[in-house]
Amino acid sequence: MKLLVVAVGQRMPDWAQTAWDDYAKRFPPELKLELRAVKTEPRGSKTLETLYAAERERIEGAIAKGMRIVALDERGTSLTTRALAARLQAWQGEGDDVALVIGGPDGLDPAFKAAAHERIRLSDLTLPHAMARVLLVEQLYRAWSVNAGHPYHRE
Repeated sequence: MKLLVVAVGQRMPDWAQTAWDDYAKRFPPELKLELRAVKTEPRGSKTLETLYAAERERIEGAIAKGMRIVALDERGTSLTTRALAARLQAWQGEGDDVALVIGGPDGLDPAFKAAAHERIRLSDLTLPHAMARVLLVEQLYRAWSVNAGHPYHRE
């Protein structure tokens, strides 16, 4: 199974890249993790609809046909770690490759979110994009560890 994280925004602080790399290397071979960063549309004097359309086109171009799309959305379903572990197990059981999508500074195009298979939220807090990436990869790894009985997750 493949987990693809598509994130709008290409420049991340060194600490965020280091954290991402650390968690990414921990995933087992049967659960491939990949990050695809897509360009943020320059803000300037463009309308929000124009920004959304440009970023949506880049996001959709990064996702292979047939992948389950999970949009990260502040109004999405709130999951506990155990609930995320159950979702991960279900995706694996269904044989789905999953694209988890983190939007740009203005979030994701509303039509893209509506078309996604699922919408989840990482936190009630507003997070900087770098922190969202790190939190997502850590929680995906933790979800895997719960399902694998790995000692990383302790209750």
